[in-house]
Amino acid sequence: MPNFRNARLSEDIKREISGMIREQIKDPRVKDGLVSVVRTELSGDNSHCKVYISHLDGKEASENAVKGLESAGWMIRKEISNKLRLKKCPELKFIADDSIEHSAQISKMLENIIPEDNDPV
Repeated sequence: MPNFRNARLSEDIKREISGMIREQIKDPRVKDGLVSVVRTELSGDNSHCKVYISHLDGKEASENAVKGLESAGWMIRKEISNKLRLKKCPELKFIADDSIEHSAQISKMLENIIPEDNDPV
């Protein structure tokens, strides 16, 4: 079970990777469209971190973004280690996720259900 420090470090890693996606990473597979870090899961001994990546265009675009992030993995680990002042940065494993696309589909379905006129009865 993760403790408070582990959860805080996991959120810090998520924040740093999100910032790098917006500002530092120039790979077109990552810069193409809306790429988001959904969540991070840090192991109990802080040696491994799963980073879930989602793209607005779906699972295939997410997998493409994951390939781009894996190619920049050494740079991402170095930046995380420097910014968070870690002696040993966890090994990052990027995983494609389709939660943003799924959320957009649910939102569309809800818009279709709710009537346009909001007149109270």
